[in-house]
Amino acid sequence: MLRGIKHSADVFSHHSTALLTAPLMQSETASVIEDTVQEAFLLSWDGSSWRDVVRLRQGQVVTVGRSSTNKLVLHDDACSRNHCEVFFSEGEWKLRDLGSRNGTLIGESPVSGDTPLVPGDIFSIGKCRLAFTDRLESQPVLPEVTQTLTDRETMPGQGHDEGSSPAILHRTMDPDFLKPQQSNASTARELARLYQLGLEMAAAQTRQELTEVVLKSLAAETVADISAVLLARDDAPVNPAPADLLVVAYDSSKDLPYRRVSDNLSRVVLSGKEAVLARDVADDQQLAVFDSLGEMRAVSVICAPIHWNDEVRGLIHLYSTNPDNALDRHDLEYTLAVTRQFASALQHLTERDTLKTGLDQVLNENKSLRRSIGNEYQLIGVSRAMEELRERIELIAETDANVLIRGESGCGKELIARNIHLSSPRAEGAFVCLNCAALNESLLESELFGHEKGAFTGAADRKIGRFEQADKGTLFLDEVGEMSPAIQAKFLRVLEGHSFERIGGRKQIDVNVRILAATNRDLEEAVEDQTFRKDLYFRLHVAELVARPLRERKEDIAVLADFFLKKFVDKTGRMISGFTDEAVEVLTQYSWPGNVRELQNTIERTVILCRNEVVRADDIQLSTLSVRLTPEETPVVSTGAFQEVSLADVERDHILATLNYTDWNKSRAAQILGIERSTLDRKLKRYHVSRPE
Repeated sequence: MLRGIKHSADVFSHHSTALLTAPLMQSETASVIEDTVQEAFLLSWDGSSWRDVVRLRQGQVVTVGRSSTNKLVLHDDACSRNHCEVFFSEGEWKLRDLGSRNGTLIGESPVSGDTPLVPGDIFSIGKCRLAFTDRLESQPVLPEVTQTLTDRETMPGQGHDEGSSPAILHRTMDPDFLKPQQSNASTARELARLYQLGLEMAAAQTRQELTEVVLKSLAAETVADISAVLLARDDAPVNPAPADLLVVAYDSSKDLPYRRVSDNLSRVVLSGKEAVLARDVADDQQLAVFDSLGEMRAVSVICAPIHWNDEVRGLIHLYSTNPDNALDRHDLEYTLAVTRQFASALQHLTERDTLKTGLDQVLNENKSLRRSIGNEYQLIGVSRAMEELRERIELIAETDANVLIRGESGCGKELIARNIHLSSPRAEGAFVCLNCAALNESLLESELFGHEKGAFTGAADRKIGRFEQADKGTLFLDEVGEMSPAIQAKFLRVLEGHSFERIGGRKQIDVNVRILAATNRDLEEAVEDQTFRKDLYFRLHVAELVARPLRERKEDIAVLADFFLKKFVDKTGRMISGFTDEAVEVLTQYSWPGNVRELQNTIERTVILCRNEVVRADDIQLSTLSVRLTPEETPVVSTGAFQEVSLADVERDHILATLNYTDWNKSRAAQILGIERSTLDRKLKRYHVSRPE
C-alpha cells in the first residue's frame, strides 16, 4: 500500500482531478481514443491511493493554480494563483512552472523551463501530489515518504467517509424490463439495444476496447455526461474495498474532470451488490463538481456493481451534472443490464487472456524442448559416409517425399528419421514412431488407424491412431517390411491420398502425413517372393538413405566413444576424463556387429564398472558374437573345423569369393552362381558390398 501524504484542507474540494493509468492491454490502441494521438492523464493522491482523473488533450493547455480561472484548481497555501501548466509540444508532454513562489518539483528536482514528462512522473505542488501517465490501469509508484496520515482524522477536508451522504432513491439487483411479465414496445427497444451491445462486446479483443464499447453505449442511452469503469487491482481481495479499485477508463461529454463516487456510496454497492441511484449530493464533498467559476452544480449518481461468480470485481459509475436532466430509474436499470453483460464479457476476455498466456508459455517450452531434443539427436561422425549422409538429409528434408531408410539393426535409422523431420518444414508438427515388427496384424491395424469404443473386445474407449497423431507431421515406421499383406493394402490407400476409417467407425478421416520407413530386410527380394506389395514398395522408395554399419566407418568409432563417454559421465557423476590409446585401439579394431547401439551400451557398461580416471583397454568388455567380414577382407569358405557362421554370412562370403575369382565381372559371377544379374545386384546391395578400390 502506498504511504499517505498530508494534504491541505481543500485540495480535494475543487476539481483538482487526478489521473490514474498504466498499462492498458494494447498501448497501440490507447492512442485512438477520441482521435487523439498522444492521450495522457493526471492523477491525484488522496492520502491512501491515486483517486481522481483528468484527461489531457493535444492542443489544450492544462493550467494548475489557486485561481478559479485555472483548468485545475488547488486550494493549498503553497500553491500560487497561476502555478504551472501541462501542454503537448514537439511530440511529448511537458511541464512548465509559471514563476510560482514555491516552485514545482518532479521527485526532488525543481522544474526549470519546459521539462518533458515521462509516464510515472510524480510532481509536487506544496503538499499536493499529482502523477502523469499515458495509460489507465496500474498505479504510478509514489516514492517512500516520512510523513503518514496517522492524524488524518484531525485534518479538515479529508473526511471522505464523513459529512453528509447522497440520498439514495432506488436500489435494484435486476432490471424491470428484463423480467418475464414486462413486454411492451419500450422493452423491445431496450432488448434490441442490449443485443447490439452484446455483439459489439463480443468483437472486442482487449479490455480497453471492451470498456470503450460500454462507455459509448452508456453515453448514448443515458443522460449521464460523465461515466467511468473501475476495476479491482490484480492483488485485491475477493471482496475489494473502495481503495482497491482503479479507474481503467472514463468518458466525459463536456470535457469535465472525473471524480470518484464517495466511499460511503461505494461501500453500499460493493457490499449489497445492488445498483444504486442517488441525488441531492451537493453537500457531499466527494461528489462536488465545480465549473470554471468554482460554482457548485447539483449531481445525480448511478453506481452499479461489476460481479461474476458472486464476487464483486469493480464498479460502473455515472454522473449527471445537469439538475434539469437528472439520472432516473430507467437509466439505473439500463446501466445494470449493461453491467451484467460487461461482467460476463470481461470474465470471458480474462479467461481467454489467461489461456493465451498459458498457451504461449507451453509453446515456448515446447520450442525449448524441441531444441534440446534436436541437440540430443545429433548425427555424430567425421567419416566421408557420414558427411554424405548429412548432405543427403539436407536435400531430402526440404521436400515432402517419402523416404526409405535402409541399414542393419543398431545403425541409427530412427535417428536419421528424426533429423529429416527436424530439418523439414514439418518440424513444428508431431514426430510419431511405430515398430511394425512388434505387433501382430490386428494390433498393428489399431495402432495405425485407431478404433472406436466397443469396436472389439477390450476397446473400452476411442483410440486415436498414429496416422491421426502425426497429422501435419511425420510418421516413422520401423521394420516396415514386417507388415502383413492386409495391412499393406490399407496402408497403401492412405499413402495414395485416400481417407480412412477407424476400426468400428464410419467417419472418413483425412490426414496430411509424411512417411519415413525403415527396414533391414531386402525389400526387393520380398517383392519377388510376393510377401511385400510392389506398388507399396514404389510408394515408399521415392528417396533412399543408407545407414552404413559402424565397421565400414571406423574413423567414427573414437568420436562416438568420446560422445557417449561424456554423456554417461554426466549422467552417473563418475570422474572419468577419457580413453587411453590402448583402449581406443581395442574399440577401433572391434567390428561392432550391433553397430552404434552396441557401442553405446558398451561405453555405458564401461563407465559403470570403471574404477580409474581414464578408461583402459582391460576396462572394456566386448561381445563374443561373431562378426561379418568386411568387403576388404578376403572371404574364404570354411573347409576346416566347424565355425558358428550364419547362412547369410556364408552366402555373402561365397558371392565375394566368386566376384574375386571373376575379377568382379558381375555377369560371369551371376552365371557361376546360377542367378540373374539383377538378383546379384540386389544381394550386393542387401549386404552393403561394393567393389574394393
